[in-house]
Amino acid sequence: MRRVIASMYLTLDGVMESPDKWSFQFWSEESARFKLDELFSSDALLLGRVTYQGFAAAWPSMTDEAGFADRMNSLPKYVVSTTLEEPLEWNNSRLIRENISAEVQKLKQQPGQDVLIYGSGELVRTLMQQDLIDEYRLMVFPIVVGSGKQLFQGGSGTKSLRLREVKSFSSGVVVLTYQV
Repeated sequence: MRRVIASMYLTLDGVMESPDKWSFQFWSEESARFKLDELFSSDALLLGRVTYQGFAAAWPSMTDEAGFADRMNSLPKYVVSTTLEEPLEWNNSRLIRENISAEVQKLKQQPGQDVLIYGSGELVRTLMQQDLIDEYRLMVFPIVVGSGKQLFQGGSGTKSLRLREVKSFSSGVVVLTYQV
């Protein structure tokens, strides 16, 4: 059975909103290697509308020597949205509009590698309430931004998690991996 992995960028004060404004100053070869390994251990992306639209606007035109862009562009992408009529023209994109829980359960039942969620806070909160996330990878950046959308806000409910792994990078970034 496949696992659903929520991979999130967070500030020390728990903000996940607009990581493009605060995360790049801490980017390193270590964090790039971690994200590359994470992407290649997955064979599908599960994204909310906002993250999907941002990624779809950027990734199709990107290239890199490590193969990250090729992998992002080639993977199947499942987009959860009740407002999109059809996904944008990004390779292998499929729209999930209804029965989100059942559709994610179907993805989990298929053979293959992990299903990776990048960003997509609203989707993560929805799946968390339905106990459909198997692991959280929280990449915590050493910065406090003071305000913004937080991952665990508004009705997420109480969840007990087990710390599975801690990785720290020389940039001060720490990855906390929790299993449900």
